[in-house]
Amino acid sequence: MAQALNRALRDAMAANTAVHVLGEDVGPLGGVFRITDGLAAEFGDDRCTDTPLAEAGILGTAVGMAMYGLRPVVEMQFDAFAYPAFEQLLSHVAKMRNRTRGAMPLPITVRVPYGGGIGGVEHHSDSSEAYYMATPGLHVVTPSTVADAYGLLRAAIASDDPVVFLEPKRLYWSKADWSPESPETVAPIGRAAVRRTGRSATLISYGPSVPVCLEAAEAAREEGWELEVVDLRSLVPFDDETVTASVRRTGRAVVVHEATGFAGPGAEIAARVTERCFHHLEAPVLRVTGFDIPYPPPMLEKHHLPGVDRVLDAVARLQWEADFTGREGAR
Repeated sequence: MAQALNRALRDAMAANTAVHVLGEDVGPLGGVFRITDGLAAEFGDDRCTDTPLAEAGILGTAVGMAMYGLRPVVEMQFDAFAYPAFEQLLSHVAKMRNRTRGAMPLPITVRVPYGGGIGGVEHHSDSSEAYYMATPGLHVVTPSTVADAYGLLRAAIASDDPVVFLEPKRLYWSKADWSPESPETVAPIGRAAVRRTGRSATLISYGPSVPVCLEAAEAAREEGWELEVVDLRSLVPFDDETVTASVRRTGRAVVVHEATGFAGPGAEIAARVTERCFHHLEAPVLRVTGFDIPYPPPMLEKHHLPGVDRVLDAVARLQWEADFTGREGAR
């Protein structure tokens, strides 16, 4: 996935001289995860620029660049490092197009490595997607596959709207037999993907939790459950059509993500599913999430992050709820 992201940046910069990359250590070092490796050597440090350690300044600079017709791609080195820049994002990036009645779009892509699973300490493993989802004016996307890493990043850079591009750190080293010319590389913003079909229940997820759901779906076959896995890919705009169609087929749904449960993305997703699928649901929509705590020390993260067992426990609860409701109805 890291190579696919690097290729997406390289291809976007080659195709459009307005695309500039900026951030901490993105130049000769190639970024802490080497996503920008080789870009400064190929395009020069005026288009792949190292910045001071000042996230608000980095994003504020990108706002000015976008106002003057460029397409900046900003790297926030780690998820929790991005918080000092949130005021710029909220007050200017997300609102400028509306404030100017459409006259001044800000085509800015903000790349944010996020999530756990790498043994990182505090400030290196946050799942901050809920903050961005709750900010009108932003698109929020996150890939779970190598192909989508390339396709979604190209789509984000091409968009005239600002995009927060969340990169799951623990999937940087995931592999696939893929090339940029593959048909599945096209990943439009706003469209989910069904990664696995099934009829027993729908697992709704995104980013780093999608492989967990696919593993759980494979394990569930031993219990006779056929689980459908929906990869949202785009948190904003949200693909109600794909999600709703899946849940109406299966009658049950579990939302899985690393972010906290209280007021997390799953709360909004569960509400949307319930509103649109109420008469099709055979059990309540359940959530399997990170715990409502600051991110724990590395040795404890395996307990904090949703795993296969927790997902299967939720599916078992769905089955029990459906059976119990059926018995009560018959009574």
